[in-house]
Amino acid sequence: MSRAGPIDPPAIDGQDGIEPGKRLIRVAGDQGLSLAERLANRLHKLAWRTPLHALRLRGRYPLKLLAVPADPIVGDAHAGQAILEGGILHRGEAIALASLDFSNLGVSADFADHIHSFAWLRDLAAAAPRERGAPVAEQLLKQWLAAFGNHVAEPAWRADLWGRRILFWASYAPFILSSGDLVYRSAVLNSLARGARHLDRGADKAPQGPARIAAWCGVVAAGLLIPGGEQRLAHGEAGLGRALAQALYGDGGLANRSPVAQLELIELLSHLRSVYLARRRDVSSLVEDALARAVPALLGVVMGDGALSSWQGGAPVSAERISAAVEASTVRARPLRQARDWGYQRLACGQAVVVIDAAPPPVSRLAQGGCASTLGFEFSDAGQRLIVNCGGGRGGQRLPDALAEALRSTAAHSTLVMADSNSTAIHADGSLGRGVGEVELDRQENDGGSRVEASHDGYVRRFGFVHQRQLALAADGRELRGEDVLLPAGRRRRGAAAHFAVRFHLAPGIEVTQTADGLGALLRVGDGRPWQFRCRGGTLALEESLWIDPTGQPCPTHQLVIEGQAAAGGSTVSWQFKRAG
Repeated sequence: MSRAGPIDPPAIDGQDGIEPGKRLIRVAGDQGLSLAERLANRLHKLAWRTPLHALRLRGRYPLKLLAVPADPIVGDAHAGQAILEGGILHRGEAIALASLDFSNLGVSADFADHIHSFAWLRDLAAAAPRERGAPVAEQLLKQWLAAFGNHVAEPAWRADLWGRRILFWASYAPFILSSGDLVYRSAVLNSLARGARHLDRGADKAPQGPARIAAWCGVVAAGLLIPGGEQRLAHGEAGLGRALAQALYGDGGLANRSPVAQLELIELLSHLRSVYLARRRDVSSLVEDALARAVPALLGVVMGDGALSSWQGGAPVSAERISAAVEASTVRARPLRQARDWGYQRLACGQAVVVIDAAPPPVSRLAQGGCASTLGFEFSDAGQRLIVNCGGGRGGQRLPDALAEALRSTAAHSTLVMADSNSTAIHADGSLGRGVGEVELDRQENDGGSRVEASHDGYVRRFGFVHQRQLALAADGRELRGEDVLLPAGRRRRGAAAHFAVRFHLAPGIEVTQTADGLGALLRVGDGRPWQFRCRGGTLALEESLWIDPTGQPCPTHQLVIEGQAAAGGSTVSWQFKRAG
């Protein structure tokens, strides 16, 4: 099955989309953006400085908005209170309003995007009524207008930020347009109209994926909210349809394979949906269909505690935020157990949940910070996580660059690692190189439980081995059996035995006691429920590890590591987690 273009939805067999038999998933070669694409983007940005672009932005500005859509996502009242007290907080970072300079924020790119998008209005509204919050919001907007109202430059005028900004300005118009200063009010509405004209030509120049979707959402919102917008609305819906077709696989997952980005997409489309409702218009089928597919995919990577599993640099976003996004979407669906294209497999039996990465990493041009995580897994029992991946900074606070890069490695995921090498190369510039190109998958469900067998070719070129992993979850969820096999493959001549390590990163708070024979361990989870671990085919060690929590904070923990040497004929390691109580 091709991974090159997420446009055509695959056939779905059965209620769960589960098809017995083998599936072959390939990833297309990625050379990033072509020279022509890079040149076109650069010329587009240079055009912002020309008199012609300034003329395009001129025109009649609206005297009012046609509606004030409700934001279906409730903000963070704690962060909103911080704004009232003189500072903006976001994912572990903070900036004082007194020293805030929109032209030189001096914060991380993610935090800068949060500030420029005006997403913080959501938090301010959660903490204060309009009478108290409006003076703060208006002062910050005046500062932004002074810096960028007539100065077309990045990052403020980036297409995706304008798309989000239009949504937030419209939903929180009472906070930014309650002033009696007619000059200020006219400046805000004029800027909004100029931003919409900027998007009319620039939305399709945004990077493919979530950024382009956000830009086209802004065009659609402007078409609905600015008088005389019927032509713009038709233009925007056509562009949004293209952007969604390019970014979403048929199973509803994003091509960048990021669960955090998947959550943000659902929040964005739910916000756009509210604009249609505010105008008493039928919601576009494009939006409804995308939400209907995206929500089950997101739920498919949620663990037993209701929070996200950690993939592609994402932190385990809280259950509360997941629940709020699903509620805002109005989609009621079961978790998707098999996302063939998005690449995640979900085993759910009893109170146990296992999520497996059964696909190559995303191509570099569709994702920043992609991880070499193929065949990693996370495992939870009821509301307690047992096995995790280390996670990453996306969705949490800013991490040191060296740590953020280390968290992308294969060793930071619960899977097999050969010779301390990544299954897919991670280059010095952050892009992904050669490695996993094919993942072969076989899934079976029966009265005895659920089983997934998958293999990848990430180590064939360098070491001459295919990594095959089998995971079987018992029907009652009380036992997870696994087997990792290194199979000789390819033309590489195998000489000396190659070292391998099968890593199981434990969730924080789990007490570990190794058995006397060195082949097992007793795990005591937070609620006191014991689990036994046993292995064969290597030596077992207990090492330090860390886990990025929902706030983005690194938490110390441990990992179980089975080490061995892969002979020319291959090697097999078997292991088992079994609930003891």
